Amino acid sequence: MKLRADDIAAFTATDDTLVLASVSSPAEERLLADWLQRQRREHPDAKIEVLRLPVDDDPPAAVLAQLVEQLQADQDRWVVPVRVFWVPGGLPTRSKVVALLSGRDTYRPPQLLQAGILRRDPSRARVVAGEPAKISELRQQWSDTTVAENHREFARFVLRRAILAIERVELRLLGPEYKSPRLIKPEVLSSTRFREGLEKIPGATVEQAGEMLDELSTGWSRFSVDLIPTLGRAIFSRGFDPKIDYDRFEVESMRRGLENHPAVLLFSHRSYLDGVIVPVAMQENRLPPVHTFAGINLSFGAMGPLMRRSGVIFIRRKLDDPLYKFVLRQFVGYIVEKRFNLSWSIEGTRSRTGKMLPPKLGLLAYVADAYLDGRSDDILLQPVSISFDQLHETAEYAAYARGGEKTPEGLPWLYNFIKAQGERNYGKIYVRFPEAVSMREYLGEPHGPMTTDDSAKRLALQKMAFEVAWRILQVTPINATALVSALLLSTRGIALTLDQLHHTLQDSLDYLERKQAPMTNSALRLRTPEGVRAALDALSGGHPVTRVDGGREPVWRIAPQDELEAAFYRNSLIDAFLETSLVELALAYAARQETERVEAFWTQVMRLRDLLKFEFYFADSAAFREHVAQEMAWHDDWESDVAAGGERLDALMRAKRPAIAGPLLRPFFEAYQILADALLDAPADISEKDLTTKALGLGQQYVAQSRVQSTESASALLFATAQQVAADQELLRPAADLTERRRAFRRELRGILTDMNTVDRYARKQFFARERRRREERHQAV
Repeated sequence: MKLRADDIAAFTATDDTLVLASVSSPAEERLLADWLQRQRREHPDAKIEVLRLPVDDDPPAAVLAQLVEQLQADQDRWVVPVRVFWVPGGLPTRSKVVALLSGRDTYRPPQLLQAGILRRDPSRARVVAGEPAKISELRQQWSDTTVAENHREFARFVLRRAILAIERVELRLLGPEYKSPRLIKPEVLSSTRFREGLEKIPGATVEQAGEMLDELSTGWSRFSVDLIPTLGRAIFSRGFDPKIDYDRFEVESMRRGLENHPAVLLFSHRSYLDGVIVPVAMQENRLPPVHTFAGINLSFGAMGPLMRRSGVIFIRRKLDDPLYKFVLRQFVGYIVEKRFNLSWSIEGTRSRTGKMLPPKLGLLAYVADAYLDGRSDDILLQPVSISFDQLHETAEYAAYARGGEKTPEGLPWLYNFIKAQGERNYGKIYVRFPEAVSMREYLGEPHGPMTTDDSAKRLALQKMAFEVAWRILQVTPINATALVSALLLSTRGIALTLDQLHHTLQDSLDYLERKQAPMTNSALRLRTPEGVRAALDALSGGHPVTRVDGGREPVWRIAPQDELEAAFYRNSLIDAFLETSLVELALAYAARQETERVEAFWTQVMRLRDLLKFEFYFADSAAFREHVAQEMAWHDDWESDVAAGGERLDALMRAKRPAIAGPLLRPFFEAYQILADALLDAPADISEKDLTTKALGLGQQYVAQSRVQSTESASALLFATAQQVAADQELLRPAADLTERRRAFRRELRGILTDMNTVDRYARKQFFARERRRREERHQAV
């Protein structure tokens, strides 16, 4: 049944028409009777029969039997679904919340109120109809798409088509933000595709599959479209500016894309608030709602039914059951085929370090299967960047880094999370929607070669996911919190004055402007002392900056116990400065060489890229070399100066601004060195847990002895990536020369940290040179 292009409350009756009327009250019966009378008056030669159906429930056996009988009549007979549509408004919020939790249609007023509502305002209700379809057409659709068993099943199929036709009409009245899947379980269970796949799974039954579909079931009730964003906004508005910062051009571009294809919104994930913000962003911009995947561990208490009716799909953490994997794949395929939008974190979990994690491909593979099966002519992967000026969760992340355990979710956890939002002002929330990635572009045509070539499909998925993450990074705006945190972390606890902070920040701001990197208004205001002071005030009180008063003027520092929280913010901007930081280290490395310094520069910059590939996103090798060349283009004939070495190379490094490799990258390489030291006397097959425990102990010793410059280097979170690096260097498997290779790896890391110390010396010289100039300027002014 298709949606009519003309008046949605009318249909063209022919010789024989069966009206399937869903009415549930005397008031709706009267509306239906008036509508039928008008239709018969306008079409006096038509034969119009009416079968009344319940609105929300399956029809009783007697009604279903009548429908079976009606559908066995003339196959050219038309069937048209009809329902009373109630214009939203007038129902008390408390009643709506109760109805939402119970699963009732909260947009239909209670029967006792309907007559009074219509007396006061007859425009509050109208009869709507989907376009008629011939019985013969419906029977053909049934045979083509479902398991054709008996006449009763065909009658149920017709009912499902009728409900969906009416839903499309009402969606047109309400708007795209109210779009929601209906009848997932009966549609999936009755499909030929599903039954054929089910037969291939040993011991699988339709009943078991149905239970799994119930577990996955989701949908936006109409009131939840209104309520959930309101609740979400109430939660984050306790501590954040309630007005989310968008790029309007990006929003309109995404709107056009969603009109043509289903989409998967893949968002960056630094906070539990991300799952709240996505539906708010869609509702505020009148975009279709998204169905968000979440771990089934979040389905607790009253939150379970509430979140299910808010578009949340709860999935199991372990997908080791073949039947469950099959059901989940078919569920995803149905959602995509019906052009509903999905959403989840591309990182799979929250980033507890502030930088983006490697993408997860599991659910993305299911969507790719749906596309390759021809269930959509294209699927858009829509990157979503969500960032914050500050977060209260940084204290939790710091505890994880020290080896702490994750707090289990539950009602006490939820209460504490919501309460924490109101503890202070956390600033603004920024949401960006960069250009979507086309699945068709990466996977080719549906039913193409990748349908059977798993290795090619996985490679394409990796490239798609990488491109999504890359686009997120390119549009995520850098804020004042990150810039101030990065600067104060570089002083290793030494406090700076407002004037010192303001002048030192200018080199980084100049660089970001040259790169045309996106920045928030708070970052742009760092051009003025007043803007710097505002950022410091927002971060003071150990969040994570400490202000020291009592002297001639206030000074600001990051205390050792707050370094891990500050590092979270600092890490969020590293990607913007990553290539220039590697250039600095490669220049310092080249300065240590006696000959072939240009070649040494390029060899080292590529080696650094390889060592950090598990931490950060890089362009491919060729593009990365081009980026490095562009980074060096600020200095005329730089390769000649590198080749000459000595004073010429020294002058090049003195002139380069900002000199920032140490503050940004030292914690990672120091963490790698700690792990390399832990490996020296460790067995070849040491477990991941034991190696982390050993590295944490060694790291705490090194911090106590000041053998590392940053307390954040002794971090379980960084050691996890360090183990990936060690595995990539084949240092975690038995080998005859394992001990020597482990020592060589440690020597290499020490060399990199030596180069980092060199860059730090240039940075200090630049700082003190600025201080001298400022003192001279003040002296001349006096």
